[in-house]
Amino acid sequence: MRKYLKSGLAAIGMFVFCTTAAGAEGVHTVKQGETLWQISTNNAVSVLELMEKNDLKTSEIRPGQSLALPEADLSVKDRELLARLVHAEAKGEPYAGKVAVATVVLNRVDSNDFPDTLKDVIYQVANGHYAFSPVQNGQIYNTPSDESRKAVNEALAFKGQGKGSLFFYNPETSSSSWITSRDATLTIGNHVFAK
Repeated sequence: MRKYLKSGLAAIGMFVFCTTAAGAEGVHTVKQGETLWQISTNNAVSVLELMEKNDLKTSEIRPGQSLALPEADLSVKDRELLARLVHAEAKGEPYAGKVAVATVVLNRVDSNDFPDTLKDVIYQVANGHYAFSPVQNGQIYNTPSDESRKAVNEALAFKGQGKGSLFFYNPETSSSSWITSRDATLTIGNHVFAK
């Protein structure tokens, strides 16, 4: 019995190693029922980039198909930082609001008007003001919820498909006339999103 257990564990170890190696190469084999959206969300990559990388003209995929995964835009450490910000900024907001908050941050990273890295966008101080209040009040250091982590991955999958929001605010608590003068793109829960 021990002999079989030992050889079984060795086989499992080889399987894990092979799977990890394939993952490191950025290849995903489509499983029955999977969609591009699910694959993108599970791998924290953009649907549009996934389609482009695989020269897909439609979202149709089939089981057994091999898809090359694009390089992830954010490291695991950066995704966790963004999840902490989402958790602090959008606690009590609907899930769609959490995704939208993460999307704003990603849009800022891509914008020429903001710093080029996620960390620099989140910790930005302009004219003596923090870009995000959780950085100032320390809530950025709280452990994020699983829902906030999931929202970050969904925002990464959604990248490039939104309305280009660069700001969000709560009209009930905001005292800035500048922010309320921005072009609103949508409202989710207590937050107005704007360009």
